[in-house]
Amino acid sequence: MSAPRQLSLNAFIYPSGHHEAAWRHPDSRPERIYDVTYYQEIGRTAEAAKLDAVFFADGPALRTDVRHNAAPGLEPITLLTAIAAATTHLGLIATASTTYYEPYNLARLFSSLDHISGGRAGWNIVTTGTDLAAANFGLDRHPDHAERYARAREFVDAVVALWDSWEDDAILLDRAAGIYADPDKIHPIDFVGEHLRVRGPFNAARTPQGHPVLVQAGASNEGRAFAGRYAEAIFTAHQRLSDAQTFYADIKAKAAEYGRDADEVKILPGISPFIADTEAAALRLEREFNELTVPEYGIKQLESITGTSLRALALDEPVPVEVFAGAGDVTDNARSRLQVVAGIVERERPTLRGLLHRLAGARGHRVFAGTPEQVADTIEEWFTRGAADGFNVMPPYYPGGLEVFTETVVPILQERGLFRTEYTGTTLRDHFGLARPRSRFAPEPVPVG
Repeated sequence: MSAPRQLSLNAFIYPSGHHEAAWRHPDSRPERIYDVTYYQEIGRTAEAAKLDAVFFADGPALRTDVRHNAAPGLEPITLLTAIAAATTHLGLIATASTTYYEPYNLARLFSSLDHISGGRAGWNIVTTGTDLAAANFGLDRHPDHAERYARAREFVDAVVALWDSWEDDAILLDRAAGIYADPDKIHPIDFVGEHLRVRGPFNAARTPQGHPVLVQAGASNEGRAFAGRYAEAIFTAHQRLSDAQTFYADIKAKAAEYGRDADEVKILPGISPFIADTEAAALRLEREFNELTVPEYGIKQLESITGTSLRALALDEPVPVEVFAGAGDVTDNARSRLQVVAGIVERERPTLRGLLHRLAGARGHRVFAGTPEQVADTIEEWFTRGAADGFNVMPPYYPGGLEVFTETVVPILQERGLFRTEYTGTTLRDHFGLARPRSRFAPEPVPVG
């Protein structure tokens, strides 16, 4: 009999917390966001609760309005190496851009993290959505959406080929004969594409996982097709169960179209929970954070999603639905986060202030206020009704928001048999229940019998 299906849970680390006003709240620690021991403590909290991984978002430009919010600035692969030294089992997922790296150097960074951590690395593949980055790399323009995804496909193909270029048994370590490795088991990749050329081979052996777990977070049309082809875990944003179910079914079907096992693709929506002993207290806590928001900051963030100025709208008047015309829906959209916001406006008809408060909690991811039991109930519902394989947990504030989740919600999920009580493996692939990939250069296994 197969083991019962269990949740995957990641802690999405956003230094002060995922609520945009978290840095102003006395329970957050913005003064420590450049202190490596702060992140090591968060990592140990996540590992004590047996979470699958910690995850860092990143981008190669200053996008945050630092007048009104604390800007996360540490490079995540370097930071995760420090967390690796303070933990033993916790997965370590970092965001890195296929637009502003080159395949060989990024392959080295993630290979090193996977070796150093004993097989716990994951790469969140992004194409970078902001044109602010282009000038930081001496470019006149930011490549358009289709061009970025065309490069991304070549990029991932080249990186995985580099990681595969050493067969698993290439290292012989034959001291007597004076042979360290078998050159016949180390292969150039000779990758030539429209956007990239990489000769190879790689300069390091295969990692404990075969290669780091491939993670992706795009939900646009191109993003979903890319996910179906490459992603082993997908981070996504949904407000409603029905939308999450539609997305879940679509991604699983796309994976199957590429000849992949749909169970080898883990879909992990974001959830940002305000947790208290009573629902009323949780809602008060959420209001407390919302009252700390600065409208000017929220409007700038919303304008970055809509691509249009909203300065003519009054804060306490309803947001016109027309602002989001052409946003599409969950099965056909070119700008996925715009579609999420458009759905809120169409269903709830909020004022601009109300919409800013709705988005302040987690930038379009689902915010939920309730008791530990209610949070566990909503996680279980999405997990058992075909909407999620687990969740990217996005605490409104750090470190306390993660601590209350791990101390109150995780035990309930464990009691219900939905989440592990101990790690059963040592790698991120073990935690996610993913197979270790064979090197593409390895000979086909000989059939038994």
